[in-house]
Amino acid sequence: MPDLFSDAALSVSELNAAAKLLLEEHFSGLWVAGEVSNLTRAASGHYYFSLKDARAQVRCAMFKGVAQRFAAMKEGDHIEVRGRISIYEARGEFQITVNEVRVKGLGRLYEAYEQLKAALQAEGLFAAERKRPLPAHPQRIGIVTSPAAAALRDVLSTLRRRAPDLPVILYPAAVQGAEAAPQLVRAVNAASERGECDVLIVCRGGGSIEDLWPFNEEAVVRAVAACRIPVVSGVGHETDFTLTDFAADTRAPTPTAAAELAAPDRATLLHRLAEAEGRLKTAALYRYQDAAQRTDWCARQLRHPRQKLDAQRARVAECAARLAAAARACLRLSDEKLSRQNLLLQHARPDTAAQTGRLNAFQTALTRNAGVLLAAKKQRLEKQAALLDAVSPQHILARGFSVVRNTRGQVVRDAAALKQGQTLHITFAEGEAAVRVSSDTAQPDLFDFS
Repeated sequence: MPDLFSDAALSVSELNAAAKLLLEEHFSGLWVAGEVSNLTRAASGHYYFSLKDARAQVRCAMFKGVAQRFAAMKEGDHIEVRGRISIYEARGEFQITVNEVRVKGLGRLYEAYEQLKAALQAEGLFAAERKRPLPAHPQRIGIVTSPAAAALRDVLSTLRRRAPDLPVILYPAAVQGAEAAPQLVRAVNAASERGECDVLIVCRGGGSIEDLWPFNEEAVVRAVAACRIPVVSGVGHETDFTLTDFAADTRAPTPTAAAELAAPDRATLLHRLAEAEGRLKTAALYRYQDAAQRTDWCARQLRHPRQKLDAQRARVAECAARLAAAARACLRLSDEKLSRQNLLLQHARPDTAAQTGRLNAFQTALTRNAGVLLAAKKQRLEKQAALLDAVSPQHILARGFSVVRNTRGQVVRDAAALKQGQTLHITFAEGEAAVRVSSDTAQPDLFDFS
């Protein structure tokens, strides 16, 4: 830095550099308030403007990277800026390179906002474990807002579109002004105590921090945190954050988004229901087809008792025929053996009476044994036929019994099950007959054979 108190003259560049250095060292971190004028936005996205009051003005520059973090300024805005206070050496112009912007007079509000936020956060009022999930299928939805607010119309329009059959309960409260905070507390507490709804929407449209300030009041924040009903906060626009947003169970960027989070989409639910119905019908059809196929298979396996009896009779007849054929074959073999023995005896020319006697005795024994064997086989066959005849249903019918069936072919075993006018089929030992019950079950022995 040149010696400012020597007699040597300074160049313009040296003077501007020295002034720049002095300003940057001694005027850093200051907030400067004024009215925006001569505002220009360059194609590069940088802002150039003057900040003035009643007696003076100062040039300001705010570059694109900084400007993107703040809402767009306009001519005549009263703002406060903080940045690097310096001199643009090339032109010797005094200017502020802006790094931060806030609405004039709101510094104390921001400070109060941050202090209360830090205190409540340290208390655990914003803790994630306190958050409750929103019900998937609420039966009623409550809304805390002003009846005249545009946000209410947006919320109701969204609810009519997503869930037109869902009842809505309004808990009216002012959302701006000195009376807003007490009314908001009363409305939230009323909804919590009555328990009339399953989810509560606290909402209002966008605005300045002053407009939204009731939702930063400690009493409102604590009422939302203590509410026994899950709360969705939809206050302001997407970039607006209030302490109510942190205390609520779910924060929505806008009132419309809050309604979308609180209410299920009816069209989506109907689509899921239609899909479930289709799957159920398909499953039921498959079950029916499988059961029908198994029923048909079982029906093919069923056989009438008469068919089984006929098969058994055929089997007995076959066994009797095979037994008779075996006996005849055995007798024929014996005859052939006897003939061969006779031939042998004839060739041996027996000359003694003893041999003749032995031959006669053998022939007699052979004939007797064949008869005994045939009688035993015949007796066994008769016993088997008698047993088969004893268990035959036809034999039971022959003793005077009969079989009573209803029109579905089911055997009737209980007279109490009969009804007057009911048609029955009776099977006798010889033939069948259709009858009709002509009296009540108190006298089941009366039938009409017409």
